[in-house]
Amino acid sequence: MNMKPIFKSSADVFLWLEQFINLERGQTHKSFQLERMHIMARLAGHPEKAAPVIHVAGSKGKGSVCTMIASIFRAAGMNAAKYMSPHVMDYRERITMNGNFFDETVYINAAYELAEITEKLMNAQSEYDNFNPSLNGEEPTFFELLTLYFFLCARIAKADVMILETGMGGRLDATNISDPLVSVITVIELEHQEYLGNTIREIAGEKAGIIKKKRPLILAAQDDEAFDVFVKAAASKDAPLFYLPELIDIKDITIDFNSTNFFLTDKTSGASMKIRVPIPGIVQAENAALAYLTVKKAFPSIGGESIIKGLAEISMTGRFERLSENPVLIIDGAHTKKSVDLCGNTFTGLYGKDGILIFGCADGKDLRSMAKTLIDRFKKIIITTPGTFKKSDPKMIYDTFTALSVNKAPEIILIEDTGKAVHHALHLAKENGLPVLGTGSFYLAAEIKKIIGIK
Repeated sequence: MNMKPIFKSSADVFLWLEQFINLERGQTHKSFQLERMHIMARLAGHPEKAAPVIHVAGSKGKGSVCTMIASIFRAAGMNAAKYMSPHVMDYRERITMNGNFFDETVYINAAYELAEITEKLMNAQSEYDNFNPSLNGEEPTFFELLTLYFFLCARIAKADVMILETGMGGRLDATNISDPLVSVITVIELEHQEYLGNTIREIAGEKAGIIKKKRPLILAAQDDEAFDVFVKAAASKDAPLFYLPELIDIKDITIDFNSTNFFLTDKTSGASMKIRVPIPGIVQAENAALAYLTVKKAFPSIGGESIIKGLAEISMTGRFERLSENPVLIIDGAHTKKSVDLCGNTFTGLYGKDGILIFGCADGKDLRSMAKTLIDRFKKIIITTPGTFKKSDPKMIYDTFTALSVNKAPEIILIEDTGKAVHHALHLAKENGLPVLGTGSFYLAAEIKKIIGIK
């Protein structure tokens, strides 16, 4: 591998980073450890300490909450750097400032720093043996490099605050080298069970790993099992816990084709405000409330005007995104039982139950629960491949949906080629005047956008 690349653009940077993706080898226990991140951070002069951090973990809603928090900070006049995954159309979506891509010079200069640090790491310098000798000379993972790259970009661009979304889990996630001003945990569900555990308690325990000593924890509504884990974890770290349902009241939610509108009341201060989020879905009201509480605990001086303005100005790819009107084509990256349920509710509430579903998900997801949630909400269901970035078994997905169908309704079709599946769905939609929803994976959302020619 060439350790001294030449970068003329951010596209060159991400092509170089892709060399560290090895899908055939897959994840191993060495993919989830923090020693190597600590080594690289020391080599880089600790860019993770360049600005205050808001650290967000959870099973669903992380990306939306991060985007809302960043947008509020931007509306308040702060330079807010945001790190989230996955991207839908462009790697730069993962590493942004104030809702926009960084300047190309930032991406390029940070990449040269990253390449130098990577070379030093691969040379297995003996001064770092005290971390873990088995790491010496070992190739860093793609996500580790990407995480450090974000910190480098944010430092070069002089960010005032950094908002971090965990990639998976929390305790051993590469982002967990940070010492956040505030930690945030969204709703917990069964996910990534091969890595995080087979129960809600085990998964919550991994997410709780982002809680830091005496740092506030902002917690979304949880079931009893997860809530118990977080209460105990926060107490063990002497971390103040702020539980959303006890502190924020959401009322009068209305949803239209373009937005979610509601009244938010802070039970502590008594402050009340009318909020508009330009994405349809009840879940967006809950995400916005979590973002509000996080901002107020991190920077209490930020006022209501900035909060209202920031939430009204968010823009997110792949979150109930309408790509066309004739026929109606919506994409959503929902990939857990609850997020798929909420997405399905929003879609059928706006467009009815006679639509067409394009569905594909990666291995390791709670497929049966998602299928049970979706099966009776569509007239036709097309099962396909959610891109090639992660492993998927469309035939197994098709068999799962088919086994759950009653009297062969709805019609379920297997078209493994994503392009053919999308074009078939659009043909049926135009022919019958039906709306289309593509969901189950952000990777599927990205493929659909590429197929219909949207950049």
